Amino acid sequence: MNQVNLRSLLPEPWSLMTFYQRFESVIALVLTLLTTLVIVVAVFRLFAGIVGGLVLGVLDPLDHKAFQNVFGEIMTVLIALEFNHTLQYVVTRQQSIIQTKVIMLIALLAMARKFIILDLKETTAETLFGLAAITLALGIVYWLLRERDDRLLQTQALPPPDAASTDVEA
Repeated sequence: MNQVNLRSLLPEPWSLMTFYQRFESVIALVLTLLTTLVIVVAVFRLFAGIVGGLVLGVLDPLDHKAFQNVFGEIMTVLIALEFNHTLQYVVTRQQSIIQTKVIMLIALLAMARKFIILDLKETTAETLFGLAAITLALGIVYWLLRERDDRLLQTQALPPPDAASTDVEA
């Protein structure tokens, strides 16, 4: 029987890590395990609800409300998966903190989920304008972060001015 070695999940030797790096890695690992548990339970309930509803004839896939609920639940699982994926960067020490750009993407996914489950008949214009403003603001912040990262990558890819090669003719 194979036993999972907790230290094998951590990329750096434990002794080389600072106290805070150890703390951060352990917390990220615990959060990853908890999020994984939530995802497994959510997928199981989603599967049982869809299969049970279809078999018993209770769930009509053409019913708009049922369609909204099913895809809202699917989006919830996708958001949790993306969040869990981000935590993996911290656990494996590829990044020491969660990246803001990824959090913006998760927030945009959450807004997309909100729009999917939104009942337009019961939603006021003010609520729609508020959700649109939040989505626009998140989109702009994500775009600005992406532009900044793209500029940083371009400047890192350019050779320094003094290292410019000159053609030497033979």
